Amino acid sequence: MGRIATLASELEVRQTPISIEIEHFIQIITALAVFLGMSFFILSLILGYTWLEAVIFLIGIIVANVPEGLLATVTVCLTLTAKRMAKKNCLVKNLEAVETLGSTSTICSDKTGTLTQNRMTVAHMWFDNQIHEADTTEDHSGSVFDKSSGTWASLSRVAGLCNRAVFKPGQEHLSILMRDTAGDASESALLKCIEVCSGSVRDMRARNPKVAEIPFNSSNKFQLSIHEVEESPSGHLLVMKGAPERILDRCSTIMIYGQEEPLDEGWKDAFQNAYLELGGLGERVLGFCHLNLSSSQFPRGFTFDCDDTNFPTEQLCFLGLISMIDPPRAAVPDAVGKCRSAGIKVIMVTGDHPITAKAIAKGVGIISEGNETVEDIAERLNIPLSQVNPRDAKACVVHGSDLKDMSSEYLDDLLRNHTEIVFARTSPQQKLIIVEGCQRQGAIVAVTGDGVNDSPALKKADIGVAMGIAGSDVSKQAADMILLDDNFASIVTGVEEGER
Repeated sequence: MGRIATLASELEVRQTPISIEIEHFIQIITALAVFLGMSFFILSLILGYTWLEAVIFLIGIIVANVPEGLLATVTVCLTLTAKRMAKKNCLVKNLEAVETLGSTSTICSDKTGTLTQNRMTVAHMWFDNQIHEADTTEDHSGSVFDKSSGTWASLSRVAGLCNRAVFKPGQEHLSILMRDTAGDASESALLKCIEVCSGSVRDMRARNPKVAEIPFNSSNKFQLSIHEVEESPSGHLLVMKGAPERILDRCSTIMIYGQEEPLDEGWKDAFQNAYLELGGLGERVLGFCHLNLSSSQFPRGFTFDCDDTNFPTEQLCFLGLISMIDPPRAAVPDAVGKCRSAGIKVIMVTGDHPITAKAIAKGVGIISEGNETVEDIAERLNIPLSQVNPRDAKACVVHGSDLKDMSSEYLDDLLRNHTEIVFARTSPQQKLIIVEGCQRQGAIVAVTGDGVNDSPALKKADIGVAMGIAGSDVSKQAADMILLDDNFASIVTGVEEGER
């Protein structure tokens, strides 16, 4: 935090385009006024006026040329535009920024919370050896999958029970996806998905009370809980979720269409393919499994010990995978298209994994249809990366660790030659380097962001744009403009008004 604060406070801020233009205009007026004043002073002396009268001519003409109305006119024009923009959810903190926005030529945008909704949402599931698509739309207008399989019943039960997220009270009138939850982002996504697909999770938990739990930790990468089950003869059900490869290692059977089958190499390959496919879509994948505990060994009222486990955690039954994504905001693709048609280059800068970043960039149109990166070309022509001419690729995805070793000349070259650029796994310092690189090209740069880590870049940019709802206070302080509805599309409105 200290480093980010130092970065943000030590920055030299560039002059805005309007102040440069006004300064230039004032210099011309001054030269003209002095020239005219001196000319009349000399003329009046030649024509035989007295010294005093000649000096009064000089002063009068210079003063007459001072544009007193300029200050008021410029301020009024900027204020009126700022008021119009405020109605459209763009709050301008610094009046000169209105005009700067109009002359923007590059927008560097953060991904999480700016281009995406910053709400983890379940995107796909894999069970019965099929990938099913979940509904990620904001209004449930998306696809529906077949819920009749016995495997789905078990999978949804584990996702609901092995989960500590809960809905905050008093939101019954809101649609499920819009409700606030208390809990981890991934668990909240599962909670909402199960609530939409299978009905009340609260009732499910009430019917199957939790008797023991091992919470998630990053060393074992799984979470486990044991529940008393009313409908099953065995009495207890052990449920578990976590990193898919760790979960699979603990399983000896797999459930297919409600029937348990031995987990052989064929099924392991099928799992691996599904895992790679979902990961390649830029999604976060979790694995799920369960085990019915026999009532003879574990009668009702049995005391489970989670520190020194007195119950089996191997030989479980694998149920399937669920993958989540932070979906793009609905208005973004349209806004990115408008920026592009106005000749503005949109660059995405994110701390996320390159695969995820690329998937989202394609989703919102920052990498447009048909444009390939160097990796895509190498894959298509089946040749090693070193043989591909980087100039053939319009798009490129740059990893933060590569950016670290890059010379500024190479970065300039990259920014000049690629029209569609995504920077992934970047640090706050690197966001700054990217903005400086764009400014070296002579671009007027707008930066959008919502986190503390975006603040140095927001300050360095010609115009910093922060998110009003999800944005942190630090980012709002550093920015010149705040989007009150967190909508990237409002920037387009701002650009239109600024140009006017």
